[in-house]
Amino acid sequence: MAEKKNVTFDGIMAELRQRRYRPIYLLMGDESYYIDKIVEFIVENALTEEERDFNQTILYGSDVTAAQIVETARRYPMMAERQVVIVKEAQALKDTELLAKYAEKPMQTTVLVVVNKNGSISKKSAFYKAASTSAEALVFESEKMKDWQLPKFIEKYIREKGAAIDEKSEQMIAESIGSDLNRLISELDKLLLALPKENPTITPEVVEKHIGVSKDFNIFEFKSAIINRNIYKANQIMKYFDENPKTGGLYALLPLLFKYFQNLMMAHYAPQKTDDRSVAAWLGLKSPWAAKDYMAGLRNYTARKVLQIIHKMREVDAKSKGVENPNTDAGELMKELVFFILH
Repeated sequence: MAEKKNVTFDGIMAELRQRRYRPIYLLMGDESYYIDKIVEFIVENALTEEERDFNQTILYGSDVTAAQIVETARRYPMMAERQVVIVKEAQALKDTELLAKYAEKPMQTTVLVVVNKNGSISKKSAFYKAASTSAEALVFESEKMKDWQLPKFIEKYIREKGAAIDEKSEQMIAESIGSDLNRLISELDKLLLALPKENPTITPEVVEKHIGVSKDFNIFEFKSAIINRNIYKANQIMKYFDENPKTGGLYALLPLLFKYFQNLMMAHYAPQKTDDRSVAAWLGLKSPWAAKDYMAGLRNYTARKVLQIIHKMREVDAKSKGVENPNTDAGELMKELVFFILH
């Protein structure tokens, strides 16, 4: 049987809510948020509270062998429809050959959940191959969310909670918090609690008050000023960053700007540079709207200038790490870079 494709978090959760449980789940990847949610749902719903005492087992890969896991999984449930066996830290297991054999003919009354967070097991391993081709098993790889996916994730999460959020607030939160979903959800929940019931809408003012990101002087606004070559605004924000070091600086801004100009360089080679749909498709963006910053960049920066900026960024990055730089601090290096970009 061929390897199963397109296993998504939403698909898994829809199946679980219908009380359809697979005999085997292999959950792995760098993004722990989705893995934790799946495990949490199974633990809380596959068994009643009374059934858990005798039919729920949590094991750790560093403490057990594959043989012990299989032995536990082959037990029959006691006065319940099923038993649940959770194997955490599965990356510590030395030999998974026996798990591969178990995956070929698993117990129908066992829900075996093998958890491998902060990485994935080798796709060449016997267990992965057996699980990924078995109709009885489900393999889910939880990948880190890309930066461009964060605003949509934020909007969806807020909407599902019965509230609303504007585009600028999405961007402010995404740029400030980043792709650590556990932290991001924690901050979003904090914002939701602060909203008035009569108008549950997250605005830049709400973000500024409760997350501490200035609605006017933040990484998002700084990037926008650079893209639009707004010298006055960019220098205003740089001054604010100087006076409030925790709000932004070289080490936060350099990766953000480097990624933008790297993509802008690619945009200069798009077949139809004047068409936002063509540029979005060329850059692998999900919608023409996502290309708006690159359309502005194409108007404001020639390909030659972009190439020079990328070279300058590499130079500044090296200097920030002490290469050929005896005493220039990060703040001065950032000012030097911004001047170079805008002039």
